[in-house]
Amino acid sequence: MQIHHLNCGCMCPIGGALFDGFSRGPKAHLVCHCLLIETEQGLVLIDTGFGLRDINSPYSRLSPFFIHFNGVQFDKKYTAVDQIEKLGFSARDVRHIVLTHLDFDHAGGLEDFPEATVHLMQTEMETAQDRHGFIARRRYRPEQWDEVKHWKYYSAGGEPWFGFEAVRNLDGLPPEILLIPLVGHTRGHAGIAIDTPEGWLLHAGDAYFYRHEMDSAKRRCTPGLRAYQWMMEVDRQARLLNQDRLRALSSDRNKDVRLFCSHDAVEFKAFTDQSSVQNEKVHH
Repeated sequence: MQIHHLNCGCMCPIGGALFDGFSRGPKAHLVCHCLLIETEQGLVLIDTGFGLRDINSPYSRLSPFFIHFNGVQFDKKYTAVDQIEKLGFSARDVRHIVLTHLDFDHAGGLEDFPEATVHLMQTEMETAQDRHGFIARRRYRPEQWDEVKHWKYYSAGGEPWFGFEAVRNLDGLPPEILLIPLVGHTRGHAGIAIDTPEGWLLHAGDAYFYRHEMDSAKRRCTPGLRAYQWMMEVDRQARLLNQDRLRALSSDRNKDVRLFCSHDAVEFKAFTDQSSVQNEKVHH
């Protein structure tokens, strides 16, 4: 099992370091951290970021509110399909896509992989189809996934994972890949855990947004990302509870779990640098 870290979206909201904690100019730099996993069942994509159709026709696919608020950058090089092809694969090689949730910046590339089966929490699809309220109508964009033919839905339950509920035995996927419900950002939000030779890897999606929410005993977040989380949350109590549990998990070195969120550029660079070193060792 080989894992590639992909940045499938670039967002540059006004605010600089007030969002990302490091930019020196007026604009911040956020990523859409996705994973491509090589398995015996074919390629597995964890989230898709923005897709080709989003790039080519953004205003017919996305909310103008979020396009401008997030400063979305439309460039083909950020699409999953372009990066996968540059790795020597084709879109048809992607057999499965596992989603943390259906927000516009996570599900935009679904239709670039028409033969893939899409795995998702049942509650997330139900909420996305309801689209009740100002934010829900703009975060969920049916235009991004109305042509998907193969869906697999899941509900929470089964053997737990480090105290979290877990969905195991995802249909057609290797047993090393699990769905971990992390409600709060959306009602059907989930993380994806992968059992690797180096230990567990947890894609926490939007369960948190900023690295220092996890790597210190006390939660620390930039004002911009704190406000964005408040704006997007559907259950504050559940979101903060899951953040507390994730923080405890990340600080427990005996658990051997490395986790990351979807949008922190510093985390993304750390994981891509680490992945490059590991891949070099494999090839040598």
